Amino acid sequence: MEVKSDTELEIAHVLFIDTVGYSKLLLTEQRRVLETLNTIVRGTRNFRVAESAGKLVCLPTGDGMALVFADDAAAPVRCAMEISRAARENPGLPLRMGIHSGPVSRVVDVNQRVNIAGAGINTAQRVMDCADAGHILLTKRAGNDLAESGQWVPFLHDLGECEVKHGVTLGLVNFFGDDVGNPELPSRFKKARDEQAAQVATRRTVLRRRLLLGGILLLALIALSLATYVTFQRKHAGGFSGKSAAAAIPDKSIAVLPFANLSDDKQNAYLADGIVDEILTDLARVADLKVISRTSVMQYSAGGQLNLHNIAAELGVAHMLVGSVQRFGPQLRVSAQLIDAATGAQIWAQRYDRGLADIFAVESELAEAIVAQLRSKLSPEEKAAIAYQPTSDLAAFELYTQARDLLATSTVTQGEEKRLQAVHLLEQATARDPAFLRAYCILVRVHSELYLLGMDHTSGRLRMAEAALQTAMRLQPDAGETHLAYAFLLYCQLDYDRARRELTSAQRALPNEPLVFELAGYMDRRQGRWQDSERNLRHALELDPRNFYFLQQMLESYEEERRFDEMRVIIERALAVAPNDPGARANGAFVDLFARADTKPLRAILSAMVQEDSKMTQAFAVELIKLALYERDFSAAERALAGMEETGGLEAAFAFPRAWYAGLIALAKGDAAGAQTAFATARADVARVLVGQSEFPQPLSILAMIDAALGNKEQAVAQGRRASELLPVTQDAVTGARILEHLAITYAWCGDKDHALEALSILSSFPSDVNYGMLRLDPIWDSLRGDPRFEKIMASLAPH
Repeated sequence: MEVKSDTELEIAHVLFIDTVGYSKLLLTEQRRVLETLNTIVRGTRNFRVAESAGKLVCLPTGDGMALVFADDAAAPVRCAMEISRAARENPGLPLRMGIHSGPVSRVVDVNQRVNIAGAGINTAQRVMDCADAGHILLTKRAGNDLAESGQWVPFLHDLGECEVKHGVTLGLVNFFGDDVGNPELPSRFKKARDEQAAQVATRRTVLRRRLLLGGILLLALIALSLATYVTFQRKHAGGFSGKSAAAAIPDKSIAVLPFANLSDDKQNAYLADGIVDEILTDLARVADLKVISRTSVMQYSAGGQLNLHNIAAELGVAHMLVGSVQRFGPQLRVSAQLIDAATGAQIWAQRYDRGLADIFAVESELAEAIVAQLRSKLSPEEKAAIAYQPTSDLAAFELYTQARDLLATSTVTQGEEKRLQAVHLLEQATARDPAFLRAYCILVRVHSELYLLGMDHTSGRLRMAEAALQTAMRLQPDAGETHLAYAFLLYCQLDYDRARRELTSAQRALPNEPLVFELAGYMDRRQGRWQDSERNLRHALELDPRNFYFLQQMLESYEEERRFDEMRVIIERALAVAPNDPGARANGAFVDLFARADTKPLRAILSAMVQEDSKMTQAFAVELIKLALYERDFSAAERALAGMEETGGLEAAFAFPRAWYAGLIALAKGDAAGAQTAFATARADVARVLVGQSEFPQPLSILAMIDAALGNKEQAVAQGRRASELLPVTQDAVTGARILEHLAITYAWCGDKDHALEALSILSSFPSDVNYGMLRLDPIWDSLRGDPRFEKIMASLAPH
């Protein structure tokens, strides 16, 4: 190797190894230990590969060595794992290891040989100095680099900071698993923890002494206060009525119910809905109010006899706004009443007779009147936002309202057509009014969803979203809607840090917008921050308590976290919102399947729903096929396949062709020829999806499994790994985990049990859809059954 005359720094990846207690050994024992260590290190695969490629420099250190790897940040960890496993078989070889990625430079040593020096090596040694026998410690930097690949996440355990030489502190990570590393807290961390605990105990002792005298006086005061309170309770017990349930409902809270359309022309229903939408939009800007969102309030029919007290309890509000809209040619009459939900009394009422051109002025006046009646604070910014007129074109406003209604009723499975229709309506609206900000912001969201959900995962669709966003930013860069639209686009591009910054700005302008908290919850979940995700989704539900989609998302989170008992509470709430929804009716039976591998409840409910409505055969085709395969009822599986749409089935964010399921059935039956035919067809279907979007991870992971089934092993593994690299668990803890599961299936079908079980072990150690029922029943895992490692993973998920 050549060394340039000028010192040139490069980033290297260093593994520093040390023999614990080496200096206490006899010379013969020291020689034996070093010989054993050298043999083990040189025998590792990663050492040999890096050495043969010229990507490794070895530095002896007397009682150990430093291995300096070039280019591959994971090489030191893989090598450390091999060494750790070998050291466990040699009890007389207590090793500790430190890993760091940092700057080094090539130098010529006294022997005129090329060598390595620099801060990267010094830091790795200091990391190792913080370890005990068996430990593999990493700097935070090295740990973060590894975390980019989901396969390492279960091995990384944050330790906090450790002080090393010259008062420098290093953030460290303990790397360990079932058969590598040392899970114990290093002694230096234990010592620091004990010292901190001692200091806390000392401070508490001093504090107790100081408070002892004061405490005697305090007890006397408490006793006096208690006596006074008891006397008061006895005096007023007869007239006291508890309000524990109502106490949780803020007084400054309101739900705006749909306004009745009293016009002769029922087409004016869009006008009534639009007025309610604008009133909600205006009120949602007031931080001093709690305002229930559109999705929940629109479930109550306009007009007629409504039990406002019960509705208010369901929505968690103290006040209701009801009203009506009537159009007489170019004239408009809007009537509104503010109701106290607890008493049913009318607090305020007003009627507005205006021309159609004044519709937005009426909405602003209404919103300001409500804010005044509820004695809420209104900042100058909020007042200006309420007075803002979204468009001067009523036809554009109606098109916008129709688009919002379409999006409100769209689903993932039936959403592409409605989303494309909404795009068409919004483009018409913006053509009529090129300054219609809200229409552009909704366009950003729809284009982004089409991209994210795989309906059109192309750069062209992203450019459409970006073009709409650029217009919105040109019109009003500081508007809450603009920040929210930008956050949504960044979220769909997996740029979570920037998306969060935009959400923070959006929340300031739109404090009652549930989408802000919904989006934050989704990002938290994709980043593996499950508690934060639950908190944000619960906040979204407080603002939109009858949003069935939000409830489904909570269920998905609980399922991934395997919180099966808690799922039943959410299921009951979802059934209260949509008692006839087929998915809601079946959810409880899925819990029995996932948690206990009990197929009978699901078989019963699906059979009942199919008898009630034959269309359920198509709606639940995927579930019926899988259930039949779990029960090894191949005739039932083939009947379910016959009822499936030609387009195939959707499982979470993955669209599987119909031939995929035909291949699964043939494979489970032992029909090798039938499986080959079906999977060949499925491969052609998936390959067509990848045309023009070859780096789309979801279909790429499906293609990997198909190629594994067809015997194209090398190609299958390469595709599966690439899909996992494109969307690792660290970037998307939900979809990334499913891609890792597909990689495990790919490995299993290629006969690589070790890698398949390694991936399954990872998936079972954090939230994912790998559960006891699936492992116990799904024939997709049959090639792994009987392996003790598989049985151990399955047992770890078994019900207790």
